[in-house]
Amino acid sequence: EHGGGEEYLVLDGVFQDEYGDFPAGAYVRNPPGTAHTPYTEKGCTILVKLWQMDPSDRDQFSVDTITGRVTRGVGYAAASKDSKARGGASGDVAVASKTKSPGVRSLPLHQDARESVGLETWAPGARVLENGLSGGLELLVLEGSLALKGGAEGGAEDGAEAGGRGEELRQWSWLRLPRGAALAAVAGKDGARVWVKRGHLAGDITGPALTMKPAA
Repeated sequence: EHGGGEEYLVLDGVFQDEYGDFPAGAYVRNPPGTAHTPYTEKGCTILVKLWQMDPSDRDQFSVDTITGRVTRGVGYAAASKDSKARGGASGDVAVASKTKSPGVRSLPLHQDARESVGLETWAPGARVLENGLSGGLELLVLEGSLALKGGAEGGAEDGAEAGGRGEELRQWSWLRLPRGAALAAVAGKDGARVWVKRGHLAGDITGPALTMKPAA
């Protein structure tokens, strides 16, 4: 049983459980209190996050990030009354849209009062500047590359406009920024595609054997 919830993105192969087969590109959320029996016949690689959901979250669904289709089927919880904002009902289609950063489009996967999750496509040379991340940020580079500009604790605009090359994040690179930090990054010559999670680091971090309070 997932006491603190589980979300995963299938990176390659096919992830399976008693509710179905989830090929590469599938994003799945199993909220607190759910359970399943995972397996894979031919192998797979997944990005998985545990114990980071709101205890009251009950939305269970999957999103095909290639087609945008949202699925609730056998074994999936009924949509809550605010499901439109939290992943949609079965048959809905998530649609990528422009963001505040020029050259960046986002496919929303999940959003509630606590956190947002999405897949972002950054055009070559696109600049992403975000100061004062109140709830922190984590991202995984799925394709392409991006360069970090300036320090995570400084102003994003100052670092991004400096022009010098910062740390390069290539495919499968992971970035975690705590609350209050700044993100300043520029997509590489081939652009970038990233999985991004924002807001979930704002409150206490709890797990099966720990309770941590973030620094003030």
